[in-house]
Amino acid sequence: MMLEAIFWIGAGVLFYTFVGYPVGITILARLRPRPVHRARIRPTVTLLIVAHNEERHIEAKLENALKLEYPAGFLEIVLASDGSTDRTVGLGRRFESRGVRVLAYPVRRGKPSVLNDSIPQCRGEILVLSDARQRYDHGAIAALVENFADPTVGAVSGELLLEGGHDGGVGAGVGLYWRYEKLIRRSESAFDSMLGATGAIYAIRRTLFEAMPVDTLLDDVLIPLRAVRGGRRVVFEPAAKAFDHVAETASQEFTRKVRTLSGNLQLFLRERWMLDPRRNRLWLQAISHRGLRLIAPFCLIAVLGASAGLARSATLFTTALFAQLIFYGLALIGVCGGRFARVRCFTVPYAFCLLNLTALVAIFVFIARRQQITWRKAIVRAGVAR
Repeated sequence: MMLEAIFWIGAGVLFYTFVGYPVGITILARLRPRPVHRARIRPTVTLLIVAHNEERHIEAKLENALKLEYPAGFLEIVLASDGSTDRTVGLGRRFESRGVRVLAYPVRRGKPSVLNDSIPQCRGEILVLSDARQRYDHGAIAALVENFADPTVGAVSGELLLEGGHDGGVGAGVGLYWRYEKLIRRSESAFDSMLGATGAIYAIRRTLFEAMPVDTLLDDVLIPLRAVRGGRRVVFEPAAKAFDHVAETASQEFTRKVRTLSGNLQLFLRERWMLDPRRNRLWLQAISHRGLRLIAPFCLIAVLGASAGLARSATLFTTALFAQLIFYGLALIGVCGGRFARVRCFTVPYAFCLLNLTALVAIFVFIARRQQITWRKAIVRAGVAR
């Protein structure tokens, strides 16, 4: 009876986390949508780009920023260098004659410290926060700010489009997962509010920004989350597009996801109000979308162990055991790459297992306090650093 309870509880949590909640929030968004009252407003905007050793991308990023379609004199572009030791600052200063401001911090401290120090120096009513790598659609800024015509909106997330991954491998699986994730975020936004934003492209009212702890791992979640705590909405704007390359190596995606999930754990431990349904109107979303994903790998292990223990007692459990073994076998074949890297039945199980493995690692990394605040770059085939 104990094994059966473990099996059904674990299977139920997994089904709700990856199927039930996404379907449920999508249905709610369609049945009870909460529209955003957009208008063609043009407040002053600061595009703040935080960079560390981005000499490969900074010129293209600033050229892209200068071509954004927004009224002259209403868009301020600020490059904040976090202790860069390459030519990032020098290349950025070449754009000062075209209106770009460069804030060069001599010592690398991490993005939260740079944001804390730079945002008080920004002039815009609306802050658009960006990394150095992503390219923006020309109308992205205008699309973001039109949502702020609604006074209930505190922050707006744009849409990140991942390019590449067509050759299969982990990139194909991650690209599919990202589309699944965006469907959930879009539905949460339509129903009420998202919990966080896409770090590559999001905007917030400058008056809502609060200095954050310097060891914050997920500034793009904490900053919008504080707007939610103040009663505002964080909404999704699909017309504000940013473009990036999908992860093309397992190690790159692994590093990124470990950091994200460690950051989620940090948020739950520090922002205790998130766990209180009386103080957090998005409590169910917080638990369903972020909390349960941290325990999903333990549920996967529990269901597999319970299935093995019950396999001889009933056909149902025997079938469940073989189904799991086949799924994990397909994932192992996906690891091998080669000609299997182009087949979705291998790449999707591979990506799913990789992402759940990162949750296990993230918990142990966070407990051991081994997660660094500064971002470690990984060089990939496409020449993209992160």
